[in-house]
Amino acid sequence: MSLPPHGYQPFAPGLLRPEWHLPPGVHAMVSTREGGASLAPWASFNLGSHVGDDARAVAANRARLCAATGAEPVWLEQVHGCAVADADCTAGVPAADAAVARATGRACAVMTADCLPVLFCDADASVVAAAHAGWRGLAAGVLERTVERMGVAPGRVRAWLGPAIGPAAFEVGDEVRAAFVGADPGAAAAFVPGVAPGKWLADLFMLARRRLVAAGVGRIDGGGVCTVADPGHFYSYRRDGTTGRFASLIWLEEGRRGGIT
Repeated sequence: MSLPPHGYQPFAPGLLRPEWHLPPGVHAMVSTREGGASLAPWASFNLGSHVGDDARAVAANRARLCAATGAEPVWLEQVHGCAVADADCTAGVPAADAAVARATGRACAVMTADCLPVLFCDADASVVAAAHAGWRGLAAGVLERTVERMGVAPGRVRAWLGPAIGPAAFEVGDEVRAAFVGADPGAAAAFVPGVAPGKWLADLFMLARRRLVAAGVGRIDGGGVCTVADPGHFYSYRRDGTTGRFASLIWLEEGRRGGIT
């Protein structure tokens, strides 16, 4: 097992635990690309069933994830929007980019390979959530919608930013910058001019933090780990093209709930 990136602790082969202060009874995990059944170019712990990988390998990887965590992920058909699914009563694979759960043992999960995964819990360990925040979903308000659907005071919400494409690698066009700056002029600080005219290097972590702060979220942790720069741990669509997906998930442990101040 390779050394984990800064801000993570090894949990099991292919799984990392974020260094994130959580209330008792709440668990969060991020998978890596290590130790699974998939062959190249999806090698090896690919959890995405939509990327061309062998379905048997994906099923084996998902079964291993469930066995290691003891939780049942609610998978989503992620469409770069801002719909939020109810993981407690969802059947099938809903078209949504976020999920909220209050029942124990049901893990809210998002799959990424450069987009930003954001995990949420409340200070009383009564609700958890996960959101997939590519730039389109972020601009459309997926994080704000997720906080709203959690149904608790935003000041009691804790958010954590997972691995995503970093600001040195995320080149975008004028239309992306306009989508954020038009709604929030201060978001201009998250864009640095690129080499070519009309191109910008965008900081997804900063953009997400700005939106979470504006939504009143009480505490925001994580961020800063670039998927493009860490091929040993994380899949990156921008870097590799055909590739797998890793998962970020959060759940309430059965029989335990607590709180933090």
